[in-house]
Amino acid sequence: LLGLIESMAIFISYPLIVAALSGPILGENVGLYRWTAIGIGFLGVMVILQPGDGVFSPYALVAVTSALMFALYTLLTRYAARKDTAATSFFWTGVAGAVAMTLIGVWFWEPMAPRDWLWMLALCISGATGHYLLIKTYEVAEASAVQPFAYLQLVFVSVIGLFVFNEDLRTNVVIGAGLVIMAGAVSYTHLRAHETRHDL
Repeated sequence: LLGLIESMAIFISYPLIVAALSGPILGENVGLYRWTAIGIGFLGVMVILQPGDGVFSPYALVAVTSALMFALYTLLTRYAARKDTAATSFFWTGVAGAVAMTLIGVWFWEPMAPRDWLWMLALCISGATGHYLLIKTYEVAEASAVQPFAYLQLVFVSVIGLFVFNEDLRTNVVIGAGLVIMAGAVSYTHLRAHETRHDL
């Protein structure tokens, strides 16, 4: 609906949503600096969407909703990791997801073209592996330490979008994504500085 680069530029705001919701969901203290970073990140998303220029696409709400849902998934994964192993979380998310999507998808079933089976196999393997590694990451490391690496997704996606799908990299997307990444870096830097002072 939007293209790979623009969708990911919006989606990559999810670490800031994690920071915003970590208070009410996990009982963490967000603080003024992190709220400031969240505000900068929101401004970055607005630059990407350009709502004031009449070019805002309602399809962008799909990417915004995706970012919100993935942020909730991240927070709940972190919450579950306090008691459950990565294998347990991986098993139950897989089973629950398979059942839910089967109940929905069976009504829209279409035979898959033979040439797409290999791509689907690659998608399943890479998706399942990435999912397990993400859960394992939250088991062995703090979510706050992991979030900055999420911004690398935008780099990888931009390369793929430019060279595989021949997409354009618009100026507002570059500027907005830069603001989102800067906001994440500010939030992370302040958090680590606070933890260092606490340790001392």
